[in-house]
Amino acid sequence: MWVSHSEGPLNAHGLCHAIGVDVGSTDLDSQNIPAIETLLGCCLGLVRVEAFSQTVRPIHYTLKEYLSNNTDLFDSPHSMIAQICLTYLNFQSIRDLSPVRKLSSALYYSPPKTPFLGYASCYWGTHARREMTESVNILAMRLLNRFDKHVSSGILLSPYRDIWNWGVYWCNTTGFTGLHSTAYFGMVDMAVALLDMEQWDLEATDVAGNTAIWWAATNGHGAMVKKLLELEDIAPDTANNEGRTPLSSAAERGHREIVEMLLKRVDVTPDTADKHGRTPLSWAARFGNEAVVKILLEREDVATDSADQCGATPLMFAAENGHGGVVEALLERIDVTPDSAGRSGRTPLSLAAARGHEGIVEALLDRIDVTPDSADKYGRTPLSFAAENRGGAIVKILLGRGDVTPDTSDNDGRTPLSWAAQFGNEDAVKMLLKRIDVIPNTSDKAGLTPIFWAAESRGGHIVKTLLEREDVAPNIVDKDGRTPLFWAARFGNVDAVKMLLEREDVAPDTMDKDGRTPLSLAAQFGNEEVSKLLLERTDVTPHQGSE
Repeated sequence: MWVSHSEGPLNAHGLCHAIGVDVGSTDLDSQNIPAIETLLGCCLGLVRVEAFSQTVRPIHYTLKEYLSNNTDLFDSPHSMIAQICLTYLNFQSIRDLSPVRKLSSALYYSPPKTPFLGYASCYWGTHARREMTESVNILAMRLLNRFDKHVSSGILLSPYRDIWNWGVYWCNTTGFTGLHSTAYFGMVDMAVALLDMEQWDLEATDVAGNTAIWWAATNGHGAMVKKLLELEDIAPDTANNEGRTPLSSAAERGHREIVEMLLKRVDVTPDTADKHGRTPLSWAARFGNEAVVKILLEREDVATDSADQCGATPLMFAAENGHGGVVEALLERIDVTPDSAGRSGRTPLSLAAARGHEGIVEALLDRIDVTPDSADKYGRTPLSFAAENRGGAIVKILLGRGDVTPDTSDNDGRTPLSWAAQFGNEDAVKMLLKRIDVIPNTSDKAGLTPIFWAAESRGGHIVKTLLEREDVAPNIVDKDGRTPLFWAARFGNVDAVKMLLEREDVAPDTMDKDGRTPLSLAAQFGNEEVSKLLLERTDVTPHQGSE
């Protein structure tokens, strides 16, 4: 039952504790807890325990499918699991634990003495929502009383620490009440029961500023949102400490039904920006929630091209993250500027090219109001960014245009060929080298040419491609007096070292401005194979350049 109906990973020790729980008991009897070996033996080899994670799993995924599909095998399994979780959480020994403690980075905070605590805290509500019974309701009501003082509230909130950048309140559960918990899990009937029992402040917030409806909207519980919206004193547009409203969070998560419900309210502002200047449309576009984007675009009171504090627009978010459908929807709007630049000067085309989103690049280049060769504040063009990616589809598209300069240097003097060489983009290197308007020996501000960057990278395929050109200087020196061989020796690029040493025009024992040689650098950084190759040369002095 547990393995086939669990909502998350089950630790073997935690499962043994769960099996040892007597529903309705006041504390755990250690004599009821079976050994892991007993647990596995009773399952007749159908269950295994992963060695590293100690997670209990069925021996094959088809077994879980079979057990889950045959609903008559177990009598009310989710109700039973919920009762066990709640009985465990209501043990006095558990209730005595402080909720304000340093939580581990893992999702489940289960110390050795309470290995079932994490699962019970995170999933009791999910099981209860699936099968609510009177017994579950009674046990849950006891837990939800002063829930913000219970250790499980802190565990439930632990996954959100990184999202909120909690700072000083990262382990503080103040304000996360029983009503917040029912909204978190989407337990409508239980929320109604709580509201009938006492007067709740529906605008009350937890330590991060989240209301009950915020939690329901965030976790996609449409029925709970609907129920809360029916209450007279509900505030559906309250922003949390980061300025995020329930609509903003629902848009980010792609909860279309909830977005529609909230937008029907006159007391919900559809274009509220958070502390970073991001609107619900920005969040929906960033995460590719196309249906939500289209709903928001139908509103006249939504600014389709609003920029956040970094100057990023919804189109820029969609282009960077490869959401073609969202890009298409935004480009259909006449009030969207397809070539707008953020504070760094990056345009949607630049962002899409850097991430390798070929279809979006083509869609943007089809626009006459998009400049295909625009440089950002650092002088880098879309071609420069595309050259970093493995594969050359976007480089080919850009080079096929007459309005793209293939050898533009950025503010550091680096060309697209330089970037392609550094990141091992062989296709891009070959295409760029075929251009007569590309100079393969262009030096950047540090005096480094593309072959230097290729020598730094692991593998020698780019060095080989460059050396096939007669106009590539393999023994050129940078501003520190070092040649490409220095760089290959320093970074342990054995293949590049071999190819460079085969050249008659490469001096293997040159000293730089500090008196260092390729051999001394290879030895310093522990590149043993490179050191051996250099020591095999009769024209290399073993002690030259050493300190």
